Amino acid sequence: MINVPSLKPNDKIAIIATARKISAEELSFAVETIKAWGLRPVLGKNIYAIENQFAGSDEQRAKDFQWAINDESIKAIIIARGGYGTIRIIDEIDFNKLKTNPKWITGYSDVTVLHSHIHQHIGIPTIHATMPINFSKNKEAVETLRKCLFGENVSYSFETHPLNRIDEVKGVLVGGNLSLLYALSGTESDIDTKDKILFLEDLDEYLYHIDRMMLNLKRSGKLANLKALIVGGLTDMKDNAIPFGKTAEEIILDAVKDYDFPVCFNFPAGHVDRNLALYFGKEVCLKIGTTTCSLTY
Repeated sequence: MINVPSLKPNDKIAIIATARKISAEELSFAVETIKAWGLRPVLGKNIYAIENQFAGSDEQRAKDFQWAINDESIKAIIIARGGYGTIRIIDEIDFNKLKTNPKWITGYSDVTVLHSHIHQHIGIPTIHATMPINFSKNKEAVETLRKCLFGENVSYSFETHPLNRIDEVKGVLVGGNLSLLYALSGTESDIDTKDKILFLEDLDEYLYHIDRMMLNLKRSGKLANLKALIVGGLTDMKDNAIPFGKTAEEIILDAVKDYDFPVCFNFPAGHVDRNLALYFGKEVCLKIGTTTCSLTY
């Protein structure tokens, strides 16, 4: 794994949009916040472009991302928002510059495409964290992103869950949004989970689809050799008129019943306001206790 330099005051950080469109008004709070950190936010040329629901055409979004990768004065890249669209441009991006000029790439949800692809092909850690469109929602989430960017220690304690499997384990953390990992299955950006701690979260999905996606992970061998499974927010789950009969947590636990690795639910990350930042691609220590759990780097 190639180390990524921590940010220093006055460093430039690029803000680009790889998926859904965003407005200057939606971005203004984040821009001022990043300035308050002592950094210089630099906006992608096409950041406010619009093509239907997207932040400009595929070509415009890819061009902004390639610029942010290639420009050596840019020390980190923060994706403005999620939605849908990163998977449409991933094959147009040349990531090789990151091997010689590594920089932080941050975001969650649709940014799972980037996390997975970069870990597979480039070997640098990335940051799963809140994005500019959500900066005004939770101060703690934003502060944990700042700490990660500047190389400060992050460690988290949180309440246990009745379905947890109690244990203590160390391993490299990977993962992201379950729906995106499902969409990447069998592609050049497919995730490698062997001997890893896998983090999963999702939003606005039918329970039967959670079951289908978890069975995909199981049948493709991605659950068989995990060190542990961490489940974050499972937000706004939906059911059919005829109930599926299990909660999202129970569906996930059922998918891993053939394995004995530890499982931890309700980690505060994902599509929740308290979306705490995580380094993907770095080793973590996960302790799952009877009353509290902790995750430390």
